[in-house]
Amino acid sequence: MPKQIAEMLIESVTMELPDTKTIRLQWPAGYDVDFKTGQFITVYWPDAPAYKRAYSLSSCALDRGFYEITVKRDGKMGTRLVDWAKPGDKLWVIEPTGRFLPVFDPPGKHLVCIAGGSGVTPFRAFAREATRRELDTRLTILYSVRTTNDIIFREEFQQLEQENERFDFYVTCTRLHPDDPWTGRRGRITAEWVKEHVHDLPNTVFYACGTNELVEATERLVLDELKLPKEQMKTEKWG
Repeated sequence: MPKQIAEMLIESVTMELPDTKTIRLQWPAGYDVDFKTGQFITVYWPDAPAYKRAYSLSSCALDRGFYEITVKRDGKMGTRLVDWAKPGDKLWVIEPTGRFLPVFDPPGKHLVCIAGGSGVTPFRAFAREATRRELDTRLTILYSVRTTNDIIFREEFQQLEQENERFDFYVTCTRLHPDDPWTGRRGRITAEWVKEHVHDLPNTVFYACGTNELVEATERLVLDELKLPKEQMKTEKWG
């Protein structure tokens, strides 16, 4: 069946970072689509219907009445959305699709989510759903950023950690000045760091979202080094 397309009002915008904006799109009257956490929507401006861009939902399937996408200033669409999108504007939205879905069943799974930069956006949705449903799912996010000024959703992730004892959020910074007071981890995500957080391989599902380099490195770790089946590795590459 063809995907449903609807014109949606931008209800609100939130600047997460100077180059990153969360846009909330209000569902029109009568709109009710069945979708899953982890999927993406495709958006385009009414005056440029030929130019479309897909963005992971940073809201979860329990968030009804709106979609949220979190966009970095990148390329024509990302730049226009971050610099110009404002409440009251309208975007055309193609309903959610995609297979980058959290495996919440059966109970007792451990989801290890590896992200770089704006690749963390779908994992906000994972954490929201797991926390609100009070699931018996362990969720660990390993997040690589350049500096502490580049951490998206920092306060929300910290709040979710307080609400959900099975959720952990870890950050590593790759370009901090040596004198920076940050006391957390520094350097890129490594196989050794990932392995520190894995204690039950048969019940672990790995996710990687971000650049080709980050995703491919995670695939090598999971499929070649840990020799896990493809069913335990899910990826979303952003070029």
